[in-house]
This record gives sequence, C-alpha cells and structure tokens, in this order.
Amino acid sequence: MDRHDALRGVAKTALGVAVVRARESLRDDRLFNDPYAQEFLDAAPGAFPEQPDLADGRAEAGPVASLGAVFAFHAVLRTRFFDDYLLAATRTGCPQVVLLAAGLDTRALRLAWPSKVTVFELDLPEVFAFKEEVLAGCGAVPTCERQTVPVDLRGNWTDALVATGFDPTVPTAWLAEGLLLYLTADEAARLLTAAGELSTPGSQLAFEHSGIASSALLAQTCGMPAIKQYTSLWKGGLGDDAPGWLSRHGWRPQIHDRAELAASYGRPVPGQSSGGFLTAVRTDH
Repeated sequence: MDRHDALRGVAKTALGVAVVRARESLRDDRLFNDPYAQEFLDAAPGAFPEQPDLADGRAEAGPVASLGAVFAFHAVLRTRFFDDYLLAATRTGCPQVVLLAAGLDTRALRLAWPSKVTVFELDLPEVFAFKEEVLAGCGAVPTCERQTVPVDLRGNWTDALVATGFDPTVPTAWLAEGLLLYLTADEAARLLTAAGELSTPGSQLAFEHSGIASSALLAQTCGMPAIKQYTSLWKGGLGDDAPGWLSRHGWRPQIHDRAELAASYGRPVPGQSSGGFLTAVRTDH
C-alpha cells in the first residue's frame, strides 16, 4: 500500500491544498513560500488519478475549471492571511499556537516565529504517520518549538493537548483552517467551545467565514462525480451565524472580506469567488 493511501476522506484534501501551495511557491510574485509542499506530493504520486485538477486554474474552460480556479485562489489567499494572523498574534502576546486539523501545514518549519513560541499541531494519527515520515526524509527543522498531537477532534482532544505541554493560562492563537466546513453545526460548536474553555482572555481565534464559491457555481458542479466525492464531505460548520456564535461565547469577532484582502495582495479575484475570514479575540469565559 502506498503511503498516501492512508490519507482518505477529509485527510486527503490536505494533499490537494499541498498542490496549490507548491505551485504558488514557484511564482515570482508568490504570497508565501512552502518548500515542503512539493515533498509531500513527491511522496504521494498518483494520489489523484484521472481526476480534473481542482487546484489548477489553467485547466479547460467549464464549471469544474472555474471551481478549480476559485479553490486555488482561496487556498493561496487563506494561507497568506493566516500566516500574517499567526505571526501578528505571536508578536503581540500569544506565545502558544494551536493548529486544529493541521493536515500538511508547515508553518512551524517555514515561518520566522518570535522566540519562545510553541506550535501545537493536532490531527489524525494517520495524517502524522505520513507527514512526519516525509519531513524526516527531507531533514526539515522547525523554526519554533513544535509539538504534534495525534487526536480525533470529534472526540476528547483537550486532555491530549494539555498532556503535550499546552498551558491554558497562557494566551493562545488558535487556527481552524479548512476545518469547520467538514463539521456539523453541533460538532463545530463543541470544538470551539472546548477551545474557548482553554483560552485565557487575550487569546485569538481564526477560521474561514461563508462559502468559497458562489451558489450558482456550486450548483453546477456539486453533482459531478469528480467533485461530489469532496463536496459530499461538507457539513457546513456554523454557517453564517459564526460571528454571532462567537459574540455569544466570549469572543469579539472581526470579519475580513476576501476581495479586499486580495486587492491588498495584488491578486485578481475570480468572478465567482465569495466569502472571507473571521478573527476573534477572547474577552472572557
């Protein structure tokens, strides 16, 4: 069995995002550089056999290609935005970072962290089995203290996090990148409630808000077999109520419009892109 065969379902989407990050890293005007993304892809040849390339905006015209362009644009923009968010948070009083469903994230190895920052990566054991083997093979060295926590975020993960050295009395920057969409509203609420219970005032939180693509484009593509195997995993998370939920649960949220961010980065917005990002500051328990 190939190593990438262990990455199934939601876990496999991490490889799709690695495709986008690898391509962005080759651009002269790249918004970030992830030198490890291609290492993951090289370790998983044939992970997406005979499927349309959803990460490639250069594909043939049509709704699938349009969705691919939107997906790639979103993944690039969110990577840069969350890079900036985490670095700003750690420079202003959050020495702990928790990446919920870290996947093939390599921020602990590629960002210039302030001193004495610890990054905790949480994901399924099978994800780390693949990820750690690849990183060890290319001699990757963290730029901070890095702790991996193999857990299922749908269960009791907080005890495992604390056992790894997480201190709930220290302000923390939380990131749930590309995660809540794959959870039901109840699952997302339980996850964020648990994070909130571990968050002292001044802690920060970030995740995506609203949809990636227009409802019209999704309606055109979601029934197609190559797309349905991924969109069938979507459960919606907190949906449009996310800012309200955060406000009701001890957080002060702020919405960041994707189109405005794209303009600030000098990137054109695909016509059928939508949504944005949420950041929030913990105010009380």
